[in-house]
Amino acid sequence: MRSRLLVGLASALLVVAACGSGSSTPAPTEAPTSGGESMAPESMAPSSGMPDLSGTTITVGGAFVDVEAQRFADTVKPFEDATGATVQYSGDKSFEQNLNVQVQAGNPPDVALLPQPGGMKNYASQGKLFPLPDDILASIDANYGPGWKESGTADDGQVYGVFHRVNLKGLVFYPKVYWDSKGYTAPATWDEMKTLMDQMVADGTPPWCIGIESGAGTGWPFTDWVEEVMLRTVGPDGFDAWVAGTTPFTDPTVKTAFQDVLDIWMNPDYVYGGPNYIVQTNFGDTPPLAFDDPPKCLLTNQGNFITTFFPDSVQADLDNQVGVFPLPAIDTAIGTPAEVGGDQAVAFADRPEVWAFLKFLTTPESGVAWQKAGGALFPYQNQDLSLYSSMLDQTFAKAIVDAPAVRFDGSDAMPAEVGQGTFWKEPIKVLTGSEDVDTALQNIEASWPK
Repeated sequence: MRSRLLVGLASALLVVAACGSGSSTPAPTEAPTSGGESMAPESMAPSSGMPDLSGTTITVGGAFVDVEAQRFADTVKPFEDATGATVQYSGDKSFEQNLNVQVQAGNPPDVALLPQPGGMKNYASQGKLFPLPDDILASIDANYGPGWKESGTADDGQVYGVFHRVNLKGLVFYPKVYWDSKGYTAPATWDEMKTLMDQMVADGTPPWCIGIESGAGTGWPFTDWVEEVMLRTVGPDGFDAWVAGTTPFTDPTVKTAFQDVLDIWMNPDYVYGGPNYIVQTNFGDTPPLAFDDPPKCLLTNQGNFITTFFPDSVQADLDNQVGVFPLPAIDTAIGTPAEVGGDQAVAFADRPEVWAFLKFLTTPESGVAWQKAGGALFPYQNQDLSLYSSMLDQTFAKAIVDAPAVRFDGSDAMPAEVGQGTFWKEPIKVLTGSEDVDTALQNIEASWPK
């Protein structure tokens, strides 16, 4: 079952804008069936009664580096303190590519933090992962809203993924103080946004701060934009058909979405540095430019996590320094549906300490340190929203918690060959002028598994 999310964000966000290596266990050749014998502890309550796991080590691999790696380490320290276990985390910007090499060599980490459901489904289909034991499934049922367990479910119907740090996409951030000095107002429609962009150009500042470089993942920011436009033009059902491959990339609606994005990205008046700068610049290096004096650009369309990349002085005063609005509606009858992304933890090893760690990740306690530090959201129904470090984060988290269901990032839910393959790579050729849009769309569609 594909996950779904339709969150009505416009009013809430506008209110906020106004308010201010150690050993690892080789992967199994055949994963055990759900309900089968597992080495999971019989019980483990994160608030009390954690098992004694002294002397054990859980190796964890993921894409968190630098600040995010430290914040993840801070979130798991309570587990280490309570159990005596050591969580040995290794972060790598090219994590997904390197993980595949490790898995094929039979030496993956015990736990991997996968940002795409397609990756989870791929490893599960190879029999490389262990499905979650019943007590962890029960903890997911108790602590998450509808849709999250489904997003961690593989094609065999078994659940493998535990979601931890998540993010809300389709958010346009801007430097509030400068914005207010110019008298700009948040647009409610795409046409209003284009009018605002033209005004910014006339005032002497390119509207958009955009970078697309991200190591082996270079290209993903473009896919986010296209997915957000697709949601706003074909609606949720049309989006599902596209993500499932029923609507091909060569469909006119997809080309229109690509063109809507390219009309902005390829216009050097609209984007600081122009197309070549976009391709050469890391996605995290452009958002701070909006807070230069004077700003080099004014708008950043990203997930909520991007606040981590803002200057330290801005992070310390988010509510006063940063404004935000949802990427506006294109079809007002559809409005501004939203996407959620996130990292799901999967198990390549079946040991008590591994299961205890994954169960910890299903609980609100596992997010507290990162909530307080900022730059991350968590999906737990009973989390204390007041622990978030800013009104912005509180509002984003509440939108996720209140959602009746979840719709996951489109490219992340596509087969890896597409969502993390051609859909990332082909648009770069368009941006550099080595390929036209039609050829790119044909190449992406041709990569879809038959």
